[in-house]
Amino acid sequence: MQTKRLVNIALLLTFAVVIHTVESVIPVPLPVPGAKLGLANIITLLALYFYGLGSGMTVAILRSILGSIFAGQFLGYGFFFSLAGGILSTLVMAGFLYLEKRNKVSLISVSIVGAVSHNTAQVVTAAFLIGNYYLISMYLPLLLVLALPTGFFTGLAALYLRQALQRVIPETGSAGAGQEV
Repeated sequence: MQTKRLVNIALLLTFAVVIHTVESVIPVPLPVPGAKLGLANIITLLALYFYGLGSGMTVAILRSILGSIFAGQFLGYGFFFSLAGGILSTLVMAGFLYLEKRNKVSLISVSIVGAVSHNTAQVVTAAFLIGNYYLISMYLPLLLVLALPTGFFTGLAALYLRQALQRVIPETGSAGAGQEV
């Protein structure tokens, strides 16, 4: 059972890295420079749901590292933005998943707060690295507005994928949720 769990997490990581890498090289026609749809967050959210915080954090961190290596951006600004956003959003989504499992919020809401926290961490990291804290008041409001539709879309995708995965791999459903690797 532990081997199957490890294989499933490795598959989730692989999907996240591929999505992250592809998304980093495809320009998105959004009016805000650097804005992305955050599609790899779908996979992080699924890893959190099925396997808990440790596995979700592993997917988020390794996705940022490996994705930036494959995209040729390792240790560049984008890497640090991605890493900071991935860590904070994973922590925030883990907290909100606790509420989701008690039917207090939806998986879409979890995804939206993940997108908001991801964008917040990225802008704060950018302001710190560049040394211009004006970015926070100038750029963050734009990204927070964009976080609503992108978080909704990724949450909806995660909701459908979760339903499909629960049918295909039923032992990872609610019994496997919240467990650590």
